[in-house]
Amino acid sequence: MSEKKEDQNKLIKERRSKLSSLRESGFNFPKPIPIDSYCIDLNNNHEESSKEDLENLNKEVAIAGRMMAKRIMGKSSFSKIKDGTSSIQIFINSKNVSEELYEQFKTYDVGDILWVKGTLFKTKTDELTINANEIELLTKSLRPLPEKYHGLTDTETRYRKRYLDLIMSDESRDVFENRSKIITTIRKYLNEQEILEVETPMMQPIPGGAIARPFVTHHNTLDKDFYLRIAPELYLKRLVVGGMHRVYEINRSFRNEGVSTQHNPEFTMLELYLAFASYEEIMTLVEEMVIEISKGLYGSTTITYQDKEYDLSGPYKRITLEESVMEFNPDMNREKLRDQHYLLGVCKKLKIKNSKDMPAGKLLLEIFEKTVEEHLIEPTFITAYPKDVSPLSRANDEDPWLVDRFEFFIAGRELANGFHELNDPDDQSQRFKDQVKERDSGDDEAMVYDEDYIEALEYGMPPTSGLGVGIDRLTMIFTDKPSIRDVLLFPHMRNK
Repeated sequence: MSEKKEDQNKLIKERRSKLSSLRESGFNFPKPIPIDSYCIDLNNNHEESSKEDLENLNKEVAIAGRMMAKRIMGKSSFSKIKDGTSSIQIFINSKNVSEELYEQFKTYDVGDILWVKGTLFKTKTDELTINANEIELLTKSLRPLPEKYHGLTDTETRYRKRYLDLIMSDESRDVFENRSKIITTIRKYLNEQEILEVETPMMQPIPGGAIARPFVTHHNTLDKDFYLRIAPELYLKRLVVGGMHRVYEINRSFRNEGVSTQHNPEFTMLELYLAFASYEEIMTLVEEMVIEISKGLYGSTTITYQDKEYDLSGPYKRITLEESVMEFNPDMNREKLRDQHYLLGVCKKLKIKNSKDMPAGKLLLEIFEKTVEEHLIEPTFITAYPKDVSPLSRANDEDPWLVDRFEFFIAGRELANGFHELNDPDDQSQRFKDQVKERDSGDDEAMVYDEDYIEALEYGMPPTSGLGVGIDRLTMIFTDKPSIRDVLLFPHMRNK
């Protein structure tokens, strides 16, 4: 056993011994005691107050929180209490509390949760402090917190034990508060556009709406397998068929794929569908929404991500996928971007995994992802994707090899995907059949034929454009975090 582990076990044993003594004296993890103040409000409201102001005010407050520091100085002691909003200093003097209570306080450990009542004053160094006249132990902490100055330095431990990370790091707490603000801002913006928020099934009899490998579960009563949704798309479009022409869902989706700095098996998406709107209008909506988020969080359209400053004020660059491939691969033959044989050669040269069965559109996308994506630093819309990689998108009228689709990038990361929805039931049926052939050939991410969805389309879906936005990746950009695990409270981790 390591020396560090031995020391920790010793501290845990000491704390358990204290708890045993407390239980013998009647302590029983008491129920909540009313509070009337939070640390952040006290600090903000009295930041400019003078010592004399506070003395005249003689304000008594009651707070509760975790003790993060303690300093015993004979008959007087100082401690720091953190309540989830901020922290404040506490002064305990044996003149203001009973000798018995003061002695009891001296046995409390850093990490214990206390209720404190007292009057506000400022110390000689002008630090706002509560002069305690009542103290009660609410929760006994049985494990020592990480050292104050070293904190939780191990990244993996921060992810696995997020509760410790949140206790020790105000920065982590800020990230997740900002994540909540981002989602709130998105909801507010979409609601103001009179787009209706809805909910669709998370367990689906057929996985659909994206090209991905699903998780499978079993319902005992129905004796039937279900799939955790990989996307809510096909259900939301059923609602458009039903006359709910402007809908959105902020949803949890699941894909049984790898984990990385940009991928987690479960993730949060925004999906929306607007009947009678063009995909160019959807791009404008994305632009406006990103600007609203930036202003809401920082009061500005300028943000910093990984030491680079980004101007989000717009308008954002728009360029076709083929144009972008040529921009970053000037040696490629512009006339052969749809030639499967030629693209197979390019993939071989670039060491991109492929197969001879891959259609030209899929090969071109592989080249784009390998050579272009990382260079899309400024906010950029990539448009006009190959139909081969867009089984739910409507073909372009002038060039049926392409579909009316875009993806949105910032800092080399794809954040959003949108397109004119395919509402021709016969075309959609054929594309499903093509996907089934790919699945039968070994592509376990290819789509399954959804007969009910085709039937819904046969009743008639109006011309519609849709959008999917990765909330986790968007949060990474707005909170300056390089890994998706930094913006998920409980990311999935590999076994140790």
